[in-house]
Amino acid sequence: MDTRTWDALTESMKSAYVTGLNDGAVPRPVIMPLVRGQLVGLIWLRPVKTGHDALTGIAQLSNIAAAAGADEVVLAWESHDVATTCELPAVGPAPCLNMVHATKDGHTLHQFPYTEGTLADSPEGSASVQPCWQPAPAPQPGGELTPPVKAAVDFAFTPIELDHPSPFGVTVVLMEEDGYEVRLTEAFAF
Repeated sequence: MDTRTWDALTESMKSAYVTGLNDGAVPRPVIMPLVRGQLVGLIWLRPVKTGHDALTGIAQLSNIAAAAGADEVVLAWESHDVATTCELPAVGPAPCLNMVHATKDGHTLHQFPYTEGTLADSPEGSASVQPCWQPAPAPQPGGELTPPVKAAVDFAFTPIELDHPSPFGVTVVLMEEDGYEVRLTEAFAF
């Protein structure tokens, strides 16, 4: 992945955190598969129940990446949110936006810790919650991933074998029916 694409995805996720915190929650985990350097789209986790359903839901983010034949994926999640929802211990700093860049050959974990700050009242009379980004640790090649994220990364490169003329298209439709939010780029829209 080129630096420009990585920087754009990182800034997009940080912007999503600004919006999410103002709405009272961090964004749901999201996977961004790429094929030959082209972004397939963004796929957000469906609504999940705490525990096993959350573990399964996060792992299944990999389905569209696998169906598209992705050669790279970026997955973003918030440490505390995923740990709480999956009933697992938090891995790494919390609160923290985590982004893993993965290929078939391995992954690199990037962490963007933050604190929640409140800005002065807006003209409408409400306070704005903003993430105050802290110094980011160095990228961690092979860094520890929480189990459902590791499963999503691993399964993203496992080909999906469907007896259907359009395995990618049917995977998108099935995931949308399950409640995943799927936004494909123009190059991959059908």
